[in-house]
Amino acid sequence: MKRLHKIALLPGDGIGPEVLEEGKLLLETIQQLDQDLTFAFETFPWGSEHFRTYGKMMPEDGLQQLKQFDAIYFGAVGSPEVPEEVAVRELVIAIRKGFDLYVNLRPIQLLAEEFCPIKGKTVDDIAITFVRENTEGEYANIGHISHADSPEGFAMQTGLFTRKGTERIMRFAFDYAKQKGGHVTSISKSNALAYSMVFWDRLFEEVGSRYPDVSRRTLLVDAAALLMVLRPESFDVVVASNLFGDILTDLGAALQGGLGFAASANIDPTRRHPAMFEPVHGSAPDIAGSGKANPIAAIWTASMLLDWIGEDKWSERVRQAISHALSDKEARTPDLGGTWTTRQVGDAIRRSLGVLAAAE
Repeated sequence: MKRLHKIALLPGDGIGPEVLEEGKLLLETIQQLDQDLTFAFETFPWGSEHFRTYGKMMPEDGLQQLKQFDAIYFGAVGSPEVPEEVAVRELVIAIRKGFDLYVNLRPIQLLAEEFCPIKGKTVDDIAITFVRENTEGEYANIGHISHADSPEGFAMQTGLFTRKGTERIMRFAFDYAKQKGGHVTSISKSNALAYSMVFWDRLFEEVGSRYPDVSRRTLLVDAAALLMVLRPESFDVVVASNLFGDILTDLGAALQGGLGFAASANIDPTRRHPAMFEPVHGSAPDIAGSGKANPIAAIWTASMLLDWIGEDKWSERVRQAISHALSDKEARTPDLGGTWTTRQVGDAIRRSLGVLAAAE
């Protein structure tokens, strides 16, 4: 019986369409290699251009249109003509919150020692999975600006940490660690944030006590940043709030070689809604259309999408194909010191995928 997966494509802005096309071509290659597998794609031209035309990043019924799909494959968002807070809030965050995609899963995996800016670190030293709370916390967008143009002007920004939201992200982290035989690090700042992070720490201990076979620890966010540089091998599964997870995962991307490797998944583990998969390198408008964008993050993200839809075999092959292609030191875009184009690197990974599939 044919396995059919319906995928919504949101290319977005800047380099988004370029890198997403490489991921789509990869999925089409898999479809050619596996006669029992079919992908049905539909493209939605939402983003900054849509905003300039209609005053909105996506239509009012955008979420309703996306509901019918098994997964959403996203490129990038942001352009100089649209305020960044508008672009992100009205598209990416709107989908995350609208579909309650409360887990942001971000793998930090070094593929080759030469990509790491820290000397002496191996591929085994840098293998971290971040589980970032994705729908509330510091990004709940609760606050107020008053008298902004006067000397008495002020702004207030409130974080929202609910028991439900905090417990469920921690349960996911512990379940994930238990499944892979790992341990959990919680990121906090309870020495300065006497309400939100004290509450976070308390719930981490409560949830952790239900997993006696999974070891755990809590680190202050500044100490965690230090240790990620000095001893990245001490981390396995990391659970963090929206803000802290956002910041530390970019540090993690640096450890693995840069944002060109930064893949992510936004998921609701209950599967009530389609998950959204996005490389998190941003839209990079300065190189858009130049063919210089690194497609690896988008292709790695495609492997996470494959995991989500139950195509585990192909997911693993894609990750192997990325490593296999990178073993050719010429097969690299400028951010990795090479001269190859986005399409050339994508082609190399797809060729490697075909070789690996034929060898099995």
